[in-house]
Amino acid sequence: MMDFLKTNKQALLISLALLWVIGLHAQSDLDMLSEMVEPETQYAQATFKSTRILNGHSIEQTHEGELSFRISHRFGPVNQGVYELFGIDQAIIHFSLEYGIAPWLMVGVGRSSFDKTYDGFVKARIFRQAKGENSFPVSVNYMGASEIKTVRSNFDNYLTRHRLAYIHQLLIARKFNNALSMQVSPTYLHRNIVPNESFDNDLWSLGVGGRLKITPMVTLNAEVFLVDQTKVEAQENYYIPVAFGVDIETGGHVFQLMVTNAQSMREGGFIGQTTGNWLEGDLHFGFNISRVFNIVDQ
Repeated sequence: MMDFLKTNKQALLISLALLWVIGLHAQSDLDMLSEMVEPETQYAQATFKSTRILNGHSIEQTHEGELSFRISHRFGPVNQGVYELFGIDQAIIHFSLEYGIAPWLMVGVGRSSFDKTYDGFVKARIFRQAKGENSFPVSVNYMGASEIKTVRSNFDNYLTRHRLAYIHQLLIARKFNNALSMQVSPTYLHRNIVPNESFDNDLWSLGVGGRLKITPMVTLNAEVFLVDQTKVEAQENYYIPVAFGVDIETGGHVFQLMVTNAQSMREGGFIGQTTGNWLEGDLHFGFNISRVFNIVDQ
C-alpha cells in the first residue's frame, strides 16, 4: 500500500484537488438553487374552532363540498327563577344549513323562532393570514346577510318590504399563536322599518371577539358588539350584546356553551334588539351545535 501511495502520489493529489473544485462548484449550484426557490407560504389554520365566535360570525368557513347543520338555542332570563326553570321554559331556537361552495365561499339559510325570522347569508374570504413569501398579517372575510320577519303584526300598511333587514360585515382576525386569536367585525345594519322615530334605520356596530385555547379540544371565548347607545336605547332600553362561552370539539361536532344578554341569534336581532341588562342579572344560557357532512368528495 505504501509503495502504491508513493508511486501515485501526484495522481492522488490531483484527484483530491479535482474533488475539492467539484465540491465547491456543487455547493455554489445548491446555493443558487436555494435562492431561486421561493419560501413556502404558510397560511394560518383554525383561527377559531367554529364559523361563529359565539353570537356573531368568525372568519372560519365551511370547507368546499361540506354541509353544516347548525342548531342554536337561547333560553329565557335566568333571573326568572325556579318557576321558569331559570329560563329553560322559554327557549328560542335557530337552525340553519350552511354549505361550502368553494375554498373561499360559503352560503347559508336559516330560520329562527325569534320574530319568526328567515335569513340567508354569504361569506367570502378576501385575504388569509400567512407567513413566508406571500405573508399577510390578518385574515379578512366579507359577510353579507338579509333577514325577513314573518311574525304577525297589527300595524297598518306593514308590507313585506318593511320586514326586511340587511347586514354587511367585515371580519378581520389574527391568530397570534396556537392559543390566542382575536377578531374585530365592523358591521352595518339597515332595517327597512324601526319601532318608532327615535330609532335610526341604519345602525353601525363594531364587534370584538376572541378565543383562548385551554386544551386541544377546549377554548374560552368572549364577544361584544359595541353600538352607539344613543341609537339603540331610545325608549326601549336596548343594551350592548355581550357573550362569554366555551367551545368543545368532539369529532365532527363543535359544541358551544355560553351565557349572554342577547336572545336573538341573528345580527339583525342581537345588534339592535338586545334587551337583557347584565346589571340586573337578565342573562340567557345558550348553546350552538353543528354537525358537518361531506356532500362532495374532494
